[in-house]
Amino acid sequence: MDQRQELRDFLVSRRGRLDPAGAGVTDGTARRVPGLRRGEVAAIAGVSVEYYSRLERGAIVSASTSVVESVARALQLSDAERAYLYRMVDSGSAASGKPVPRRPGGRWVPRAGLQWVLDSITEAPALVGNGRLDLMAGNRLGRAFYADMLRTTIRPANFARYQFLEPSSRDFYPEWDVMADMTVSSLRAEAGRDSSNKQLHDLVGELSTRSEEFRTRWARHDVHKHTAGVKRFNHHIVGELELRYELMELAAEDPGVAMTVYSSEPGSASAERMQLLASWAASEDAELSGQAPFMETAR
Repeated sequence: MDQRQELRDFLVSRRGRLDPAGAGVTDGTARRVPGLRRGEVAAIAGVSVEYYSRLERGAIVSASTSVVESVARALQLSDAERAYLYRMVDSGSAASGKPVPRRPGGRWVPRAGLQWVLDSITEAPALVGNGRLDLMAGNRLGRAFYADMLRTTIRPANFARYQFLEPSSRDFYPEWDVMADMTVSSLRAEAGRDSSNKQLHDLVGELSTRSEEFRTRWARHDVHKHTAGVKRFNHHIVGELELRYELMELAAEDPGVAMTVYSSEPGSASAERMQLLASWAASEDAELSGQAPFMETAR
């Protein structure tokens, strides 16, 4: 594939689909082709017409992150298109060995389709989290399952912070040491995947300062990605639960984000207790829905 030609075609097609009025361009002149002109994209992105023209011709590679980000915003690119642009200009691509930077700022909100999927799961807690172990979205039973953690005022709700800084976690996790080891080894794995993640560094710094239990485990450098297995819980409403979990990575353009679904063995005591929890969640739905959002920071 001719990368320069691919970059040119991509950028031309993206500006060609934009509505000038929707992009804030209202010069009133007749247009021979649909979409925005190069100069208009350059003006919105805050770069010179010459620079943008060279970029569109594929004459510039390894453009700065700030420039690529500005062009992505000007062209109103989706997350997938934005990641593609980074790869084309070799600024944070797999070819350079660097992760594509996250979209800056703003509260993370699940796509409508993703939330529909979560809500369609009615007999098991279903949750979405990132590698930093923030709880980002969930279904009704997921909110009920982690009601104790979601009562805390700190956002984003974070499993590691709950594990090491909230005393109630020792009741919720009967095998607290096992869960603590899993939590820290998961954070270590994420640190290796995304070493430049400032939010992750800040979390590790906070936990290292406030928890000797965390600090000791972090110093071990244990690394593991926990994708399936069995966990034991002691829920404040229904009591002891033994649940299997399956972790499934989501879209490639949102690296590190995954869905976890918990299930119980059919006919077991845990299955009966999950039914009780579902009944409780239905009766407490208004209260659970009124909890603070899962996320209030960027991904």
